[in-house]
Amino acid sequence: MQTQYDPLRFYSKSELAKLAGVSYSTFYRFLKTRRPVLEAMGISIYAKKLPPDTVKNLSEEYCIDL
Repeated sequence: MQTQYDPLRFYSKSELAKLAGVSYSTFYRFLKTRRPVLEAMGISIYAKKLPPDTVKNLSEEYCIDL
């Protein structure tokens, strides 16, 4: 089942990993490299769900086709 992107919804890290076509652990490693940027945005890498603006930034940075 492919998850469709909704620009107004919070996404879990596992949903974003599925959209990116990578495993959760690989996606989490991506997030760990961006920890300072995420924390500057007020987002922890331990957050269960990521807000829409963060999802948009991550998708542009990692070339995730949403």
